This record gives sequence, C-alpha cells and structure tokens, in this order.
Amino acid sequence: MEIKDKIALVLGGSRGIGRAIARALAAEGATVVLPYHYDWPKEAEEMKKEFAGLGENHFASQVDLRDKDQVQDLINQVRDKFGALHILVNNIERGGMPVVHGSYDLEVNKEQWDLEMDTTLKAKWLVVHHALPLMKTSGKGVIINISSIAGIVGRTGPAGTVFNDGYAAANRAISSFTQTWAREAAPSVRVNELMLGFFETRHGEGTKGWEILPDSHKQAIIKHTLLKRTGNLDDIVKAVFFLIEDVPFMTGSVLRLDGGYILGGEKVPEMPDGILGSPDNS
Repeated sequence: MEIKDKIALVLGGSRGIGRAIARALAAEGATVVLPYHYDWPKEAEEMKKEFAGLGENHFASQVDLRDKDQVQDLINQVRDKFGALHILVNNIERGGMPVVHGSYDLEVNKEQWDLEMDTTLKAKWLVVHHALPLMKTSGKGVIINISSIAGIVGRTGPAGTVFNDGYAAANRAISSFTQTWAREAAPSVRVNELMLGFFETRHGEGTKGWEILPDSHKQAIIKHTLLKRTGNLDDIVKAVFFLIEDVPFMTGSVLRLDGGYILGGEKVPEMPDGILGSPDNS
C-alpha cells in the first residue's frame, strides 16, 4: 500500500511513539489526523506547532478517545474534511508501572485500574468500531494495533516492576480484538498488531518509571533481552511502514518487536552425545 496521499489517523501523536509515526507518515506524503487529550498539554502544544506547517495536510483535534460521542464526532469530522480514512495507527494506552503506582488497592491508586482498562482497551475498541465503516468505503486500508509484551509476560521476571496486572490483562485482550477486527475488516482493510517490548518513551528511557528503577533492575531487563538493548523510535517506525507497505497478504497477525525479550529467559544447552553416539554403544 502506498502511503502518499493517504489519510492516516494516528492516536497518541502528541508524544513519543505516536508523534514519531505521524512525522514519518507525513514525510511520505500522508495527511495526518492527530487527536490529543488534555492530560499532556505541553506535548500537545508542541505537536500542533510541529505539524502546523503541513497546512491542510494535517488535522489536530482535542478528543477524549474513551468517550464514544467524541470518537464518533472525530470520525465524522474526518469524513467531512477528507472524505476517506486509509490508515489507523491504534496507539493509545495507559500503563501503571508497579514501581510508580504500587498496588491497585492503595487509596491514591483507586482509579488506576479503570484508567488502564478504559484507555488501553476500551478506547482502542471505540476508535476501530467507529472508524471501520469509513475505512471500508475508502478502498484498501490498514489498521495497526499497538500493544505490549505485557500481555504475554504479565508481572513476572525483570518486567514485573514495569508491567501492572490490569495493563497486562488489557494487552492480552488486544490480540483477541486484532483477530476479530481482521475478520470484520476483510477483504479491503488489513488489521495487524505490533507488540512492543521495552522502548524509549514506553517502558524504557524517557519514562518516569524507568528513571526511578534501580540500575540493577534496568540491567536485568537489558540482560534478559537477546539484543542487549532497549528499542528506539526508529525501530517502531520501520515496523509500522513494513506493516503498511510490504505485507499485503498479512492480516490478523501479531508482529512482536521486543529485541528477543520473550526468549531471553531460556538458554540453549549444548547438544549431548546421546546414547547412540556413546563410545560404549556397539
């Protein structure tokens, strides 16, 4: 799928991963739609200033993506303004790091579970639910659900200080959504999932949780990762472009981008001689 002249809705475009993806899509000639929320006011202003130079090739709007009426209004605005929607980067989440928030049953933390479920899971569902009819009438399209390996590892191992229980459960459910939406969207719209490990601005460098982790915990995470580093934004952008441009026969699949973290806990043993190769065997 060619990106030039396509309409792309990028969630989370005010900062980090979302802004890097939106910037890269715009550089390839896409028109980018950038919803933002009041919880990151400084970053939202920076985003609006950065993309203002695109003129009519961008549209920024304050939207609470957890609210179905506001989501429907956003999609209506996209339809009225551009007449189509071809790319949806479903990049919205709220992750509570145990090292930051502690237990869900703390009084200061009483809303954290609902925030994680409403943002990481419900908002993703609302956006696809309302955007898919427009995408199906727009020609060939692509939906990319951004998720986390928290849905696999949960609060275990070196990741246990970073991935909370509710966040892990929500990400586990995203894979189910990916399969359901792939069935609903076919054949005109492909739906795939990009499952992330530890990245700058998400679970890694540039986050409050990473900065307060003891160095020993950081090193344990990196040691557990086969490639011995955290990911960067360019790694994600390349994977997003791969899913948009290079795999027209892929839908309903999960592309795991974690540097080998999932595999890092186990070692491959030396091959034994086996009884057939023993000198005593005759």
